Amino acid sequence: MATGRLRIDLDAVAANWRALAALSRAEAGAVVKADAYGLGAGPVARKLAAAGCRRFFVAVAEEGLQLRRALGPGPEVMVFSGHMAGDARAIAECGLTPLLNSVDQLSRHFEALPGHPFGIQLDTGMNRLGMEWAEWAAVAEIALEQGPALVMSHLACADDPDHPMNGYQLDLFRQMTDGLGCPRSLAATGGILLGPDYHFDLVRPGIGLYGGLPFDHAQPVVRLDLPVVQVRSLTPGEVAGYGNSWQAERPSRLATVSAGYADGVLRSLSHRLTLWHGDVPCPAVGRVSMDLVIADVTDLGTDPDHLSLIGPSQTVDEVAEAAGTIGYEVLTALGPRYLREHLGA
Repeated sequence: MATGRLRIDLDAVAANWRALAALSRAEAGAVVKADAYGLGAGPVARKLAAAGCRRFFVAVAEEGLQLRRALGPGPEVMVFSGHMAGDARAIAECGLTPLLNSVDQLSRHFEALPGHPFGIQLDTGMNRLGMEWAEWAAVAEIALEQGPALVMSHLACADDPDHPMNGYQLDLFRQMTDGLGCPRSLAATGGILLGPDYHFDLVRPGIGLYGGLPFDHAQPVVRLDLPVVQVRSLTPGEVAGYGNSWQAERPSRLATVSAGYADGVLRSLSHRLTLWHGDVPCPAVGRVSMDLVIADVTDLGTDPDHLSLIGPSQTVDEVAEAAGTIGYEVLTALGPRYLREHLGA
């Protein structure tokens, strides 16, 4: 088999959810958008539901439809993008709760699905999604008469605890929502770690569930092993990979593994990536190509049948740092060709 093996530890996901929930007295939901950050929304959400999670967050109604099919009735599925044109049928039939982002969305929802549950998303300075102060002031009375299931906003700089934006957004959120009498939410993973002032009635852990920073006490969730397709010997002076960008300086043994940028091994990792055989580093050489990566296994003294990209010797965030990005991108880029195994399902 020439496809990589991606193992997802669902018990670790559940443990991370319980650990983040324990940091707050608020209810803990779970963000499972983008197919649970590339790890499988169905298995992840079912595991979290069994652990006690009752509110899940997705990006768009189409994701909500798939999640409802996986979860069945009961848990609430909230949609960050709100009620877009054409969403009414999915929202109604799947029992989704759109988080309305504008006056237009509020009007659309109330006209298409009167009496159907909804939430409100407010913009407190990120300028991405949600109603600004003036918009909210214009419709707050109407919205509150219908009883929103949640009023929420999103922190822009929660991964930097000392950033002044955190306090600014907290203060603005309080000004916009104090006294409303409905559940409120401001904190995702980073916000949970900022402390109880940010927790309100519901917290929304995301990346921390999957073993990523800023939750540095998370249990590791992902292991990715890549099969070796071919091993060859090179003499000093021989080259490898596109553009002849690597040249052997010693007698070398190179292993070609089955994964590339089509599988989420980002091309920016060229000349910066390390693969592992147990606790022995095997530096990748040459450029990352679409389907293949070449690694120097000379110092192993043996020809491996696989090398690890993510595992005990290298975390998702260490891969991300080498690529000049964040763990979110590494996880969500993991391609469909990997054989996914959900342990603890």
